[in-house]
Amino acid sequence: MEHLDVIVIGMGPGGEVTADRLLKAGKRVAVVERELIGGECGYYACIPTKTLIRPPEARIGAAEAAGLGRPGLDWPELRAYRDRMIRHLDDTRQVQGYRDQGALVLKGTARVVGRDPWRVAVGGQEYTADHVVVATGSEAVRPPVDGLDALGPDRVWTNREATTLTEIPGRALVVGGGAVAVELGQFLAHMGTAVTIVQRGDRLLDREDPRLCELVSEQFDRDGITVHLGAQVASVAADGDGVVAALDSGERVHADVVVLGSGRRPRGDGLGLADLGVELDRTALPVDDRCRVAPGLWAVGDVTARAMFTHVAKYQGRLVAANILGGDRRADYTGVPRVVFAHPEIAGVGLTSEQARERGIDVATAEIDLPETLARPWTHATDPRGTLGVIADRDEGVLVGAWAFGPMVSEWINTAALAIRSRIPVGYLIDSTPQFPTFNEGYVAVLEQLDL
Repeated sequence: MEHLDVIVIGMGPGGEVTADRLLKAGKRVAVVERELIGGECGYYACIPTKTLIRPPEARIGAAEAAGLGRPGLDWPELRAYRDRMIRHLDDTRQVQGYRDQGALVLKGTARVVGRDPWRVAVGGQEYTADHVVVATGSEAVRPPVDGLDALGPDRVWTNREATTLTEIPGRALVVGGGAVAVELGQFLAHMGTAVTIVQRGDRLLDREDPRLCELVSEQFDRDGITVHLGAQVASVAADGDGVVAALDSGERVHADVVVLGSGRRPRGDGLGLADLGVELDRTALPVDDRCRVAPGLWAVGDVTARAMFTHVAKYQGRLVAANILGGDRRADYTGVPRVVFAHPEIAGVGLTSEQARERGIDVATAEIDLPETLARPWTHATDPRGTLGVIADRDEGVLVGAWAFGPMVSEWINTAALAIRSRIPVGYLIDSTPQFPTFNEGYVAVLEQLDL
């Protein structure tokens, strides 16, 4: 039975970062992947989604810029580029790349069958290791809708079918109101699909600040997207070549496809860990602040259910690799930015005003309209829109949250993220000198509005 220093189970971004750093440090590493090295993010989520979103976003942006018209959009060319970006769902080069680095690459489903030392079975073979890192990610939730399981993947899409689509549907029913639903729903609408969104909560992106959610809803009205809030899909059935959905309100929605955007579940079950005395939190692996599940057993990424973002998985991967190599790094999830790549972009970081008040913080808030305050929105577009809001702790004089709706907020929300994480005093931020003309200047303007 071969013994290794580390076995990494799951080779999405978190697993890749962990394995790469351990291999560079000279450790003997086995990487296990049951599907494609690169994971959900590389093939069915972040990369294809952002690739697909960009051309219709650029098309709208061109029409908004002075002196430009709206260019055409070539769907076959966009589709072909998407296929190149997701490597045609082929990880041959990635497999060879890890072998070239000295890794033992195991393609198959892993099961942990022993501990002290940890023992992992893959493809009928068993391997032992001093450390096992679980990075098995998450999977799309299928809501309990009557008739859903009777429809095949040609009519019911998870993010996988949606991001690898070959033809643009005429009508789409999107179930859910989170980031996946917002991004995919708006993309399809920009491509000409008649989109209906059904969200159980009372607002889209209902984990964000209510004011930000309001701005998103207003944008969807402009985009011609029909949104049903406080509603659920009770049942679905085949309807010719499409689908008919009955809502709990009694309304019926006709669509060509149903797109599931109602969340994701950690994929920590099925590894056999419960049989070895490892207690799961439903389907997630509970980790301590070092991302350790048990001595020699670690977890990174969505499987930990800690801020389920790729950037968090990569952060945890760096941390776990450092700890396996003898360090003592502890995770701090303060100030993790959240971005929805809609048009305009949507971002939040830290606490919402509601969450801050629930924690007993004496809250001060401020909001500015970016075109009314800055020059940059007007150099960017002839009819600009955008809003920046901040949430501060009045007693401590620091930011605890921020949100933004506008062009490229994914790039400049990190100013607020660093301020929140480092507890930079508001007065220091006001005294900074952001370059002109940029959206980043908005922080000085909005912070000056705070009543501290």
